[in-house]
Amino acid sequence: MPTTTMVGDHLPELDIPITATLVAGGALATRDWSVVHHDKAAAETAGAPDIFMNILTTNGLIGRFLTDWAGPQAVIKNISIKLGASNFPGDTMKLSGTVSEYSETTGEAVIEVSGQNSIGVHASGSATVLLHGKDEA
Repeated sequence: MPTTTMVGDHLPELDIPITATLVAGGALATRDWSVVHHDKAAAETAGAPDIFMNILTTNGLIGRFLTDWAGPQAVIKNISIKLGASNFPGDTMKLSGTVSEYSETTGEAVIEVSGQNSIGVHASGSATVLLHGKDEA
């Protein structure tokens, strides 16, 4: 957890190895029964080279990235991301983030997040995190 937070701070990067188990398990855990997330032949028929990660798994991994940095008392208030290049097994997603806004009064930080893989930007967007368990209520 950060001891101090300032606009411009960079979060420690997090590398996530993309495996078939992660892709299929994430899809099943999020009740995404689309065959392109667990059946390679179906993914190839759809025009992809292999199964690929769903957005809910990506969202969960970004949540992990944020709470690894912010600590167990943090609350993720929202995450807004868009997907780009697919995450395929055998690749690595490199998560990075930068504090773009911070309020000492409320303890809220806005983090610009990005997940890159070997073919480009997999996910990009922002998240609002309430640090250190502070709340304006």
